[in-house]
Amino acid sequence: MSKQTNSEMSFLEHLEELRWHIIRSLVAVVILAILAFLFKRILFDVILLGPSKPDFFTNRMFCLFSERFNMPALCINQEPLNLQNIIMSGQFTMHIWIAFMSGIIVAFPYIFWEFWRFVKPALYPKEIKHSRGTIFFASMMFTIGIIFAYYLICPLSINFLGNYKVSAQVDNIINLNSYISTISSIILACAVMFELPILIYFLSKVGLVSSSFLKKYRRHAIVLILIISAIITPPDVFSQILVGLPIFALYETGIMIAKQMEKKRKLT
Repeated sequence: MSKQTNSEMSFLEHLEELRWHIIRSLVAVVILAILAFLFKRILFDVILLGPSKPDFFTNRMFCLFSERFNMPALCINQEPLNLQNIIMSGQFTMHIWIAFMSGIIVAFPYIFWEFWRFVKPALYPKEIKHSRGTIFFASMMFTIGIIFAYYLICPLSINFLGNYKVSAQVDNIINLNSYISTISSIILACAVMFELPILIYFLSKVGLVSSSFLKKYRRHAIVLILIISAIITPPDVFSQILVGLPIFALYETGIMIAKQMEKKRKLT
């Protein structure tokens, strides 16, 4: 029973409603994917290959920092990264795939809004009131996660993995698919992880987690954060700390959010 309209909908009617929300989301993704496909140079040369170039913002800042403090190791991605394609249809297939992924990323706010429209009729007016701004904050955290990964984690990962050698006799000639997969997985992983405060908000709202629960398992969370950081970054301590600290800050933010939800429940 809908808590807003008090009208009953059958299971099939719910499925039909959900189907149209999914269709509209897919249409948005396809339109944006087509636009991304048309702007191939910007998509690949500027965006995806950007972090591997010496003139990329992060690389320039690290080099300036290294010059100022006499730390040459911090000047990253100064050598050209050799990429190759070994499959005849590889570049065309990759072009389509990346255009589709770009469509999903850019359409994320709209997709989340469609999901919200499907869930909204099942909520009480008070729940809707407390959930205002959810779409904005979820989209904002998703975007911050992408920016964080793109401007910090990706350049560090490219520098470490692209230049690491087991022997001077072995050259790194990296497959295009490997490069794109690494970059896209890092970006998407960070984007999802930055949704942690939003996830904790909803879990605490329905009573599945509490601030005391999050505090109790803080040490376990730290270990998990370190493991996640080790997975999505090069295996060096500096990169893991750069990733781990923001994730831990998000976890602590989640604790504060859970406290606020508990205070609101006591007041009501």
